[in-house]
Amino acid sequence: MAPDLPVSGAARRRAVLHPGAWWLWALSLGTAATRTTNPLLLTLLISASAYVVAAHRTPAPWSRSYTAFAKLALAVLLVRVVFAVALGSPIPGTHTLVTLPEVPLPHWAQGIRLGGRVTAEAVVFAAYDGLKIATLLICVGAANALASPTRLLKSLPGALYEAGVAVVVALTFAPHLIADVQRLRAARRLRGRPDRGLRGLLQVGLPVLEGALQRSVALAAAMESRGYGRTAEVPAPVRRTTAALTLGGLLGVCAGTYGLLTAEGGTYGIPVLLAGVAAALAGLRLGGRRSLRTRYRPDPWGLRAWLVTGSGVAVAALLTLASVRDPQALNPGVVPLVAPTLPLWPAAAVLLALLPAFVVPKEPW
Repeated sequence: MAPDLPVSGAARRRAVLHPGAWWLWALSLGTAATRTTNPLLLTLLISASAYVVAAHRTPAPWSRSYTAFAKLALAVLLVRVVFAVALGSPIPGTHTLVTLPEVPLPHWAQGIRLGGRVTAEAVVFAAYDGLKIATLLICVGAANALASPTRLLKSLPGALYEAGVAVVVALTFAPHLIADVQRLRAARRLRGRPDRGLRGLLQVGLPVLEGALQRSVALAAAMESRGYGRTAEVPAPVRRTTAALTLGGLLGVCAGTYGLLTAEGGTYGIPVLLAGVAAALAGLRLGGRRSLRTRYRPDPWGLRAWLVTGSGVAVAALLTLASVRDPQALNPGVVPLVAPTLPLWPAAAVLLALLPAFVVPKEPW
């Protein structure tokens, strides 16, 4: 058998997908999840994201975040159901599951109850709502598992570079802290010393804190020696225009997103969102003039990046259209309590999210 040949830098760059494409794909799936409470469609979205992550996840440390996000999503789902059981729900119901002892509350706490009758309708409504939030978290976890944070930082606009560096440094330090804790606990066990309890926490926590401080000082010195933080002189009118565009764009994005998530704002949501995105991008473009930096071997945005982004945007657009044309199928009712059905063409639209698993090659490692 012939030995494996090393992967050249040019071949590696051709095989690597732009990290922004992964984020746009995942955020589009999260947007699609906000348009439905149908558990079958939400489960299909989770399965599609999990399949793509399984096909393209690398052994890198950030790739392990998908499991953590999945556990967080499960915890959110359970907490949502527990709150509905313990604190009650405004959803009326006739199918009583259990009657808990009700705690009397003062008169100023009207509308809130602890315990009482738990109906199947309230539990199912809470499960639908919790599953929607859990799906959104899992989609974000897919983006974290597929996109390298360092490459994403390299692709950020110049105006966001400093904030991106802070986020990447924080994400990079967390695995080092966990590794230090595991290493020190293993060393104490080998020496027959306790690694649990208050004493073990102090004996392990102090060396970990000392190592983190030393690592922070070394990182600060390295960044200072490389000229981090230098900015160019920008005229005052350009600064004011940049601030106005960025602030107005963010307000437009918030207003447009609110319009898309509400039934009353469906007419103005998309135009306001597009105008806000355009203004924000223009502000970031102008703000990037303050950043004196160049990019070494930038990740190309090629055909595969367009296909991955387009597949996610298509899923979000088709589910948004389906929520307008057939709201009952995408948001099954719980009063009366009926079993959800799988709408065919929205389900086929969700399958478009599997496109990255077939058009993107496995990233060389």
